[in-house]
Amino acid sequence: MGFFITWVDPITAPIMSEKHTYISKAVADATEAIVGLEDGMNVMFGGFGLCGIPENSIAAIKAAGVKDITCISNNAGVDNFGLGLLLQTKQIKKMIASYVGENDEFERQMLSGELEVDLIPQGTLAERCRAAGAGIPAFYTPAGYGTEVAEGKEVRVFDGKPHILEHAFDAPFAFVKAWKGDKAGNLIFKGTARNFNPMMAMAGKITVAEVEELVEVGELDPNSIHIPGIFVQRIFQGVDYEKRIEQRTIRAKSE
Repeated sequence: MGFFITWVDPITAPIMSEKHTYISKAVADATEAIVGLEDGMNVMFGGFGLCGIPENSIAAIKAAGVKDITCISNNAGVDNFGLGLLLQTKQIKKMIASYVGENDEFERQMLSGELEVDLIPQGTLAERCRAAGAGIPAFYTPAGYGTEVAEGKEVRVFDGKPHILEHAFDAPFAFVKAWKGDKAGNLIFKGTARNFNPMMAMAGKITVAEVEELVEVGELDPNSIHIPGIFVQRIFQGVDYEKRIEQRTIRAKSE
């Protein structure tokens, strides 16, 4: 008979439900959810553009003044929203991302040498997250071979095609945002917010999920759950979400 061991979060482990045999992973708010986050850590942030970003967690990190973060995210938000807020306060030391074209402050810090930047192919970013969640330490990919991405990396040939060795991410914390979740940590994502969030939820040692609606265990349709609660250590209901449009394009009014 097989067995598995899962990491237990000391923040939520003592909270047992009286009606169910599960451990409640619910915390009061974002401030409690980021307990244990320290300067200099590698941190994952779910989202794509401004869709599905953990807004409340980012605000709490900004307020706490945690600095020198190595940020693993598809992008860096915009100047006054998302991860752009942490760039403004210079709490991010390094960005590992695949797209950063919407943030003037990011550009300024990168060109001035204030910010370390590691730009990698988007598929490689996704796979390094997925590999971490699956317990795979490294993998070979053809993406990036023959470019600066491959500098200093091991190369092997498979079926006549060169591949470079990439390593899974190591992130003590992952912050994700879902549409609905229950107190056991089961998550449902809505629409495009189901982007980097599921794979980052699986990859973090401590995964913090903020949700638009937090419900009791048993209220979610089991067939609709995208990430089971075993991957989530803390969950809370967020507040005051903004539905921003990253790029607004409108048609000129016809005369």
